[in-house]
Amino acid sequence: MIFDIGYGLTAAGYLVLIFLLMVVRKVGLAKTLLLAATTITCLWSVAHISLVGWVTDISQYAQLDSVRLWIWTLFLGACLHKEFTSVWQMFSRPIPLIMMILPTLSVAISVFNPFSPSLQYLIFTLVTVQMLVVLEQVFRQAGEQKWAYKPLIIYLGALTTFDFFTYANAAMVNNLNWSFFAARGYIYLALLPFLILAIRRIQQWGIDIFVSREVVLHSTLLMLSGAYLMIMALLGYMVKYFGGQWGVPIQIVLFLISIVLLASLFLSNEFRTKLKVFITKNFYANQFDYRVEWLALTKTLSAENKSLADIYHTALVGWVQGIKYEQGLLFKLENNLTSCVASIGNVQASELEIIESYSHDLRTYFTKKDWIIDFDEMRIKPEMYADIDNRNNMIANYPFHFMIPVYNNNSLWGMVCVNTKTADKHTLNWEIRDYLLAVTEQTAHFIFQAESNQTLSENAKFAAFNRMSAFVVHDLKNVLAQINLLLANAKQHKSNPEFIDDTFETLEHTKARMDNMLKQLMDKSIDQNTNTEAVNVSQLIESVIESKCQGLLPIPQFTGEKNVMVSIDAEKFANVLYHLINNAQQATDNNGDISIDATQQSHQIMINIIDNGEGMSQSFIEERLFTPFETTKGNAGMGVGAYDAKNFLQSIGGNLVVKSELGKGSCFTLYIPHAKDEEDK
Repeated sequence: MIFDIGYGLTAAGYLVLIFLLMVVRKVGLAKTLLLAATTITCLWSVAHISLVGWVTDISQYAQLDSVRLWIWTLFLGACLHKEFTSVWQMFSRPIPLIMMILPTLSVAISVFNPFSPSLQYLIFTLVTVQMLVVLEQVFRQAGEQKWAYKPLIIYLGALTTFDFFTYANAAMVNNLNWSFFAARGYIYLALLPFLILAIRRIQQWGIDIFVSREVVLHSTLLMLSGAYLMIMALLGYMVKYFGGQWGVPIQIVLFLISIVLLASLFLSNEFRTKLKVFITKNFYANQFDYRVEWLALTKTLSAENKSLADIYHTALVGWVQGIKYEQGLLFKLENNLTSCVASIGNVQASELEIIESYSHDLRTYFTKKDWIIDFDEMRIKPEMYADIDNRNNMIANYPFHFMIPVYNNNSLWGMVCVNTKTADKHTLNWEIRDYLLAVTEQTAHFIFQAESNQTLSENAKFAAFNRMSAFVVHDLKNVLAQINLLLANAKQHKSNPEFIDDTFETLEHTKARMDNMLKQLMDKSIDQNTNTEAVNVSQLIESVIESKCQGLLPIPQFTGEKNVMVSIDAEKFANVLYHLINNAQQATDNNGDISIDATQQSHQIMINIIDNGEGMSQSFIEERLFTPFETTKGNAGMGVGAYDAKNFLQSIGGNLVVKSELGKGSCFTLYIPHAKDEEDK
């Protein structure tokens, strides 16, 4: 019964390995021979089960063993040379051909049985000795891959050594020792994990079998249980060998201690965690447990976010934590200008400056090719990134590891930089690439959804703005009624000096009130019917300063180039300039300074409005400055001026960038494309 259980379990174990090998898609000599050897070993185990009834006498056992030794010898012959691609190529070499003589002779002797059993046992003994010699040669030729080949050497070395002692003993006494025979099934089963480990480690075989982490974890716990039972059995054997017996009290004490130890071991979360980490690092090919990582990413993206700045930061956390790095930058592309919208991990200003200096080249590359950039790989294999401009400079200077493009409807939306300075860097293989693409797909969808929600929210605010206009109309009606009342009383009291004084005072108040309402309505609304014309930017700025900005101190000073031309809606652009300059005046003391300059660059015009006033915090710039209906002026402003200015510039292909520091002032930079660029579009 014990004999059948051992071989039955062995057959089941090798049957599982056969299934794992069959689902591997890659075809090669190593897989073919290993599958054949595993299948023969499985059938060999089944044949030893007495209940099956395949084997009836000792000569059939010899036939089975000879076939098993023959196929494993052939497999070892393939391991001697990595370049073998077929069995026929193996036999074209003298060494593999000589290796197969003894195993083939043992098969012939066992089948035709012309000699005595003792000679068969002797031939089997010689075959096992030859296998041990070949194993030693395989290990020597492994070179730097000895670590990978160790499990294979342990597996075949232990089995072959046991077979050697079994057949050597049988050759000496001319009879098989059935105790050895009965134990062989359990030994083959116990050593099977070493073969599986060897398959996973030896990369040139190309056999990437898959076993889930949970199965490996539970199998390891079962092996530990088996090791424990083996130790207990060894203690029992020693007691029996040296004489004596287990006393009942000792048996009870050992049994209870065993139960407590096993329960503590299996129920310990720390032990299971450490064991799982060990298995992941040393036995498992995949670098991530995707179910766990996906749940963690989902949890990260589910955090509460109050603004787009929070959305961008949360998304970047998903990218960085997903790959187990600690530094990251998220760049957004807006009208051919790249801006950093989120950062993690104390990125140095010098590093950020280097990354931004190459943003144009990387944008150009990503518009042509959807491909994750590994800058370490670029240094080793620069030919893979031949389409990148300034590639050589990037190889020397780029401070981050991966650059990941983000697309929205096949258009480049932005880029993500990730880096690590504490953990081991990942090699950008197919697994990491597919994993990053999956993380990018999910995280980008999270960003786009948030931006869509933001747009809907802004539209709702503009609907509220339209409703607010109704109240302005109502105020206008009140003003009109007040004027009508004055006209009605004028005929009766026009000769009264006091009435005349009150009338002028009322009219001045009414005019101021109407000016304020009209100014708000004219400056805050968005004119859809733009009138584009060639405009001298320098003259327009000077005109705005002269006609609109003289009533408030400090008076701005224009120091830019004199002949900077651009094609733009002059009236709308003048309103934008006035709003930004007026904001600078309101934020600056009367004794402060406001300077304006305009410079002409290769593809655009740049206007700087610089003041040394109150300044703004970075959080205010990110969360409130360009948010419609957010104002710090109370009832004096409606909070759509900055939003309107940036929206207008982006509508013509430009942008508005703000740099500010509390207590030191602000710099508003307007980027406007050339008229030529507009025509090219």
